[in-house]
Amino acid sequence: MKYDAGDLGAFVAVARTKGFRDAARLTGGSASGLSDAVRRLEEKIGVRLLNRTTRSVTPTEAGRALLDRLGPALSEMEAALDMAAGFRGRPAGLLTLNVPASAARIVLPQIVPAFLAAYPDIRLEIMTDESFVDIIAAGCDAGIRYDERLEQDMIAVPIGPRVQRFALAASPAYLAARGYPDHPRDLLAHSCIRSRFRDRPVTPWEFERDGEEVVVDPPAQLIVQAGGGSDLGVEAAIAGTGIVALFEDWLKPHFDRSALEPVLETWWPSFSGPFLYYPGRRLVPAPLRTFIDFIKAMPQPG
Repeated sequence: MKYDAGDLGAFVAVARTKGFRDAARLTGGSASGLSDAVRRLEEKIGVRLLNRTTRSVTPTEAGRALLDRLGPALSEMEAALDMAAGFRGRPAGLLTLNVPASAARIVLPQIVPAFLAAYPDIRLEIMTDESFVDIIAAGCDAGIRYDERLEQDMIAVPIGPRVQRFALAASPAYLAARGYPDHPRDLLAHSCIRSRFRDRPVTPWEFERDGEEVVVDPPAQLIVQAGGGSDLGVEAAIAGTGIVALFEDWLKPHFDRSALEPVLETWWPSFSGPFLYYPGRRLVPAPLRTFIDFIKAMPQPG
């Protein structure tokens, strides 16, 4: 039995957005047209695919099963069409990236303006998220994460600095009042500003020098959510609340204007830089392929 591709696409759009109006805004169609398409599909299959109320639209068990199988297939079709479109003139279309706040602040500002200037027909959407993300389910073309947080079965391309450091910092006023720690264990007697990822415990601070590794769990008067709350932690440190730990490049502007001073700099740990990652089992959309080629051609920072 043959099915109309438009009706299938209408069902996927409505099921994903859980509403005919939202699906219409996404597809550029009308809510009534999508409703007719879903009804035709249900009549042809012979089962109800969506439960409809005045307030919500949710897939039935049969609808969820169909969406699980149909969604990836339609995504592959869209990717194939994007790739075909990439052969005409300048690359065009939407590129959506899921990135942590650190990448949005430290990595992408060195890339995005030049990329968009070179490819004005590409639209770029950046979604910031600190959690482990299924980029396909999130509707993204690719993501940026560090190697220990990369999803399995992904292709990874280096992006941004290849070596980074976590730095400690405090305001001159705080250090004048409380003193400078000489060893990581001295932090146990200081007020510290800590961070954690959502639904995860506060991570201990790790240090390394000349082969000696030290892990400390200092007291925290302020705990912020990693990424979204990091700027609050920095501002609190500038105000003299305590010692903050964050990416060195994030703190550098505050070092340069002497709002913060480095703390225990010889103990700062290094780690490998981030990667752009994307699924390896599907055609790469033209905007993503263009972005990959662009970052590969850029001089790699240290």
